[in-house]
Amino acid sequence: MAIVRGFKGLRPKEDLVEKVASLPYDVMNREEAKEMAKGNDLSFLHVVRSEMDVPAEVSPYDESVYKMARTNLDKFQEEGTLIQDEKPKLYIYRQLMNGRVQTGIVGCTSIDDYMNDIIKKHEFTRPQKEQDRINNFDHCDANTAPIFLTYRKNDTINAIVNDWIKFHMPVYNFVSEDDITHIVWVIDADDVVARLTDLFAGIDYLYIADGHHRSASSVNVGNKRREANPNYTGDEEFNFFMSVIFPDEDLFIMDYNRVVADLNGNTTEEFFKKVEEKFTITEVNEIYRPMSKKHFGMFIEGKWYELKAHDGICDENDPVDRLDVSILQKNLLDPILGIDNPRTNTRIDFVGGIRGLEALETRVNTDMKVAFSMFPTTMDDLLSIADAGEVMPPKSTWFEPKLRSGILTHKLSD
Repeated sequence: MAIVRGFKGLRPKEDLVEKVASLPYDVMNREEAKEMAKGNDLSFLHVVRSEMDVPAEVSPYDESVYKMARTNLDKFQEEGTLIQDEKPKLYIYRQLMNGRVQTGIVGCTSIDDYMNDIIKKHEFTRPQKEQDRINNFDHCDANTAPIFLTYRKNDTINAIVNDWIKFHMPVYNFVSEDDITHIVWVIDADDVVARLTDLFAGIDYLYIADGHHRSASSVNVGNKRREANPNYTGDEEFNFFMSVIFPDEDLFIMDYNRVVADLNGNTTEEFFKKVEEKFTITEVNEIYRPMSKKHFGMFIEGKWYELKAHDGICDENDPVDRLDVSILQKNLLDPILGIDNPRTNTRIDFVGGIRGLEALETRVNTDMKVAFSMFPTTMDDLLSIADAGEVMPPKSTWFEPKLRSGILTHKLSD
């Protein structure tokens, strides 16, 4: 059973939400965050990327950065930019992008469910990135960014959400600068909150779609608070972390493409000959976007090619081995281009599908040698791998649209 419960959301005044809401902290660097928040003292980037408010020579991981995050969060509350709800509630968060709609429930999920694998993972985390959010959450005494979860759809939950939307006005409705519409409803009826909580108790598993570092950091902070409070009851807010929970049918995974700096000592002719051992290569006259699994695009020396994997290239019974990202890694990137560990190798970079395939051409024409366009990983792939207790290769999924930070914050002390 999955635990989902209401919380006293800390959230912007209605007329300030557009200024407060920000892109998630991990889709930008320090300089980009500073530019995004330029002229906007209310941007939540001052909390989630507070290194932009300390001198440039200060490390983004210095303690002063996290103290600044807390100072900025406190200031938002003191000045009335953010106001906390008086009783625990659930919230509905809907996003519209290019005609697509995804609608999730915002609530608190349990650190015990995470540790007991009721909340399933599909990625490894990097210690430095995890520690960064531990410090941010701990200093701010809050989950300053939500976790992006999914579950296999439940028609009764969908019906309750749709009925609430039908008969209630949203508290927020705005379009962000990236042309995404964000709409939020507050579920403030105790009986509806209780009904949804009971329904989620009948859900076997929740799955992390995006936010493995944030969730791991939230659990770490919760356990740290437990150690400091040995008589904890389990009901304290630090035992839970804020999540937006979407039915799987709503979510959209985009392609996550690869670019490599060189051919690992091969001439172009040698490279093609080696690739042909595992893939059929066909030159095409335009940008190639794969339309099915085991098909890849390749851009090199101003030309696009279709790569079609040979039969028997993977173990079809292994949910990780049959992923396109695994096929490319095991049969081309590693043995031919020498990308042994894509997590740490500096010769490879990754380009999210939101940037378009033209971005691959740009990279190859500037600082890279070859690019590969990918067919997107599917939701079935993600759920199957998580259910099997396996881990995806790095950079396997790119979810759009991204959840905005600052619309809701969960305080760890009540």
